[in-house]
Amino acid sequence: MSRRLASALCQSSDEDLRQIEGAEPDDDRDELLTLSAIHDLYLAPWTEIGSQARWQHHPVVASLKQRAEGNLLASLAGATPHGEWGDDVCREVRRIATRGRIAPIYRWIASDATAEELVEFIAVEGGPDDGFDDLVACCQVGLTGEPKMEMATNYWDEMGRGDARQVHRALHRNLSAAMEVPHIARGDLPLPALRRSLLTTTLATNRSMQPELVGVLGMIEMCAGPRCRKVVAGLERVGASADALPFYEVHAVTDPRHGKDWLDHVIAPLSHDPGIADGIVRGARWRAEVDRAFFTDLWDRFVDVPEPQAA
Repeated sequence: MSRRLASALCQSSDEDLRQIEGAEPDDDRDELLTLSAIHDLYLAPWTEIGSQARWQHHPVVASLKQRAEGNLLASLAGATPHGEWGDDVCREVRRIATRGRIAPIYRWIASDATAEELVEFIAVEGGPDDGFDDLVACCQVGLTGEPKMEMATNYWDEMGRGDARQVHRALHRNLSAAMEVPHIARGDLPLPALRRSLLTTTLATNRSMQPELVGVLGMIEMCAGPRCRKVVAGLERVGASADALPFYEVHAVTDPRHGKDWLDHVIAPLSHDPGIADGIVRGARWRAEVDRAFFTDLWDRFVDVPEPQAA
């Protein structure tokens, strides 16, 4: 189905789109790739999508999106809170972030991975979520006051505080060039990597899930710092060039502050509304669940001994 959709989106009429109405995916990967193509209509660079964006809200596309997203979120139903977490949202999100923050794969990256394994790991892991700046931009829509100002500060940091050379995406490009990190086609990514990415873009493209997106982005900020420090240690251990270090170095230093500020200035003021509070915790738990699956998959991919208990 993903290939049929890709072909249909390139057409000048909607005839091919209507032909795939009600079509079933071949398997889980096919459904996830279909959803990825649909989310591209919302979030991918205009230079890549161009006129395909006109199909963003086509009824067939909307139906495929709703079904695939429903299946993705249903697979995470076990992470949905039912009010048992109490009344302190910040404490609960902090607890979720702290538990298993440094997965065993990062300790292995710091101490044992070869240079070649580090390159492969970076190609799959991608650093703190690709496109985080756009995700923050989506998340701030309709907010006011303290939460909006904190997201603006966060976004400005992502933008290198006005220095184009320090924009986080630019730093990642420098890392990729310095380490000769290959681009992995979406269709070749492990399924847990696809699910992890698509959870975030699902929330970013559904206004009703803005609270869950707040929780997910907070989790990313709170967890990225310690993980990035481990990657920096691995890069330094294998003698990576100076151009390879800044991307992970910046996140190792700034993300702990971002995580605290997100708790204090975004989650805390928004959590006075019980409906928003539930969504924030739900998003945090969802992110923790897709992270666990992703990191376990990376461990199995790289290391030939049983995975130890995360610390």
